[in-house]
Amino acid sequence: MSDLKTLLNKANQLPLLPGVYLMHGADGTVIYVGKAKKLKNRVSSYFHGDHLPKVAAMVEKVADFEVVVVNSEFEALMLENALIKRHMPHYNILLRDDKGYPFVRLDMREEYPRFSVVNRVKDDGARYFGPFGGRSTTFDIISTLQKALLLPTCSRRFPRDIGKERPCLNLQMGLCAGWCRPGVSSEDYRKGIEQAALLLSGKSEELKAELREKMERASEELRFEQAAKYRDRCRAIENLGNRQKVIATAFADTDAIGFFRGAKTCFAALHYVDGGLVGKDFELLDEPIESDSEALGPLLLQYYERRGHLPKTVLLPFEVEDAEDLARMLSERAGRKVELHNPKRGEKTVLTDTACLNAREEVQRATTQNQRRSKTLEWLQKALELPEPPRRIESFDISNTGNFGIVAGMVVFVDGKPLKRDYRRFKMKTVTEQDDYASMYEAVTRRYARAIDGDEKFAELPDLLLIDGGEVHAATAERALADLGLALPVFGMVKDDHHRTRALITSEGREIGIVGNQAVFSFIGTIQEEVHRYSIEYHRSLRSASIGSTLDKIPGVGEKRRNQLLKEFKTLRAIREAEVAQLRTVVPENTAKAVYAYFHDKAALEGEAEQGEDA
Repeated sequence: MSDLKTLLNKANQLPLLPGVYLMHGADGTVIYVGKAKKLKNRVSSYFHGDHLPKVAAMVEKVADFEVVVVNSEFEALMLENALIKRHMPHYNILLRDDKGYPFVRLDMREEYPRFSVVNRVKDDGARYFGPFGGRSTTFDIISTLQKALLLPTCSRRFPRDIGKERPCLNLQMGLCAGWCRPGVSSEDYRKGIEQAALLLSGKSEELKAELREKMERASEELRFEQAAKYRDRCRAIENLGNRQKVIATAFADTDAIGFFRGAKTCFAALHYVDGGLVGKDFELLDEPIESDSEALGPLLLQYYERRGHLPKTVLLPFEVEDAEDLARMLSERAGRKVELHNPKRGEKTVLTDTACLNAREEVQRATTQNQRRSKTLEWLQKALELPEPPRRIESFDISNTGNFGIVAGMVVFVDGKPLKRDYRRFKMKTVTEQDDYASMYEAVTRRYARAIDGDEKFAELPDLLLIDGGEVHAATAERALADLGLALPVFGMVKDDHHRTRALITSEGREIGIVGNQAVFSFIGTIQEEVHRYSIEYHRSLRSASIGSTLDKIPGVGEKRRNQLLKEFKTLRAIREAEVAQLRTVVPENTAKAVYAYFHDKAALEGEAEQGEDA
């Protein structure tokens, strides 16, 4: 545990200058690296006040820190990036290393060079292209080039296998120039490989211009056969069409960046060439300590440092810190200007929205249902200021029809899932007339009094109590708990015009909006729907039992006739008000007359009144 007072005093001695700070753990390991425009303000902020859980966890492990003062914010950005790469701190947001992004290797020192896919660049004299989005994409790129430029795709090795066997079907299908035949020029083979290398370098226009020039020169010199070869090669490159978009992934002129923070965090990049989408990269990460605007800058630097080529324009989903310095660093790496934009409207916002949508979808695919529930409960803990995520949640709702069948239902959710064996229902004993607040007071009192009395079925208390209703309902439940000597977090569930829970509310009337978090909005809505369903089903079962007991008194009405009447007329009132002709459409005439006579006989009506039925 770090001595926050000592660290705060040390931080307060720092200058108001730009620089980089390194947080050290107890063993001296660098656990976090950050930059600051004003070191004193930024570093001291860690050692006082409240923080989000991940920041608090990092601060708790800080034993000491050091700083490096620099001359400008740009220098701070460069130094931060270098130190993150050097120390790989646990609490910094880090992309994976390059092993997930393959390269194409080509060794032109060989007599017959062949393309291969490798995970890392080595200082071995070979040429490397990429990295590309994945191994399957990389193999697609190689295959596309081989077929377009008539290069071999077989496993034969040259010159070892030249002339040993007949050419394969690729020669007859026009997919290969038949380099395994005796007498085929190795010089032409190398030229084809060099042209493929130009395409891998993103220089297709340069290659086509070179081929046209050679074709025209050969034609002027009456070397028509050679001119035809150049013509065919130029057409092949032009006819790559959509297949060449696979290659263009590495040479996008615009990248749209997406960022989503959920149970996991996702960084995504969509690559566009001439307005068309040609590729996508994404990476799932642990939740960063930094805010979204702070986290995105280091991710951009890490991502583009390991790519062989940078786009002309990078579209960002929101403003990032040090955008000008980031653009300067990326431009220096690219050797030309790279622009960063955060579009606010128009077509470019569609691109960033799409990138963010892709980031969100990747998180949802990668996140298990249990992780999503856990993240939702953590959100509720923070938003409702609870000491722990609410593992057990209980919820109450009242249901009645006028003064008849006044009941309450209680549902239980544990770890975000309904626990139906702990559901409870209460038929009011002290409340005889419609009064939702009095009914809520009785239901809450009876449930938690059973816990106090030691009833094992009611023993476990909830971490959170949700009441279907507004602040008065919540206050009523709080009062019932207080009268029992209990204090539990209580919130009402406030509905919108479409009868969906839009917010949670305290007994003092403070609302906590949930619409902005789709997972929480869905979860609370599920609880509200479940407690409403459970309480109203209990109420309906009491009504059905009451109606059934009345109908059972009528001569000639058994279970079958009773169910037929209820299915058709729904309520006892409708049956009572029906004429014989209407009843006869459902049951036989003698039964219809008996039902009509029962409800129109004064004594029967008095008997019904004693039943207390008020449908």
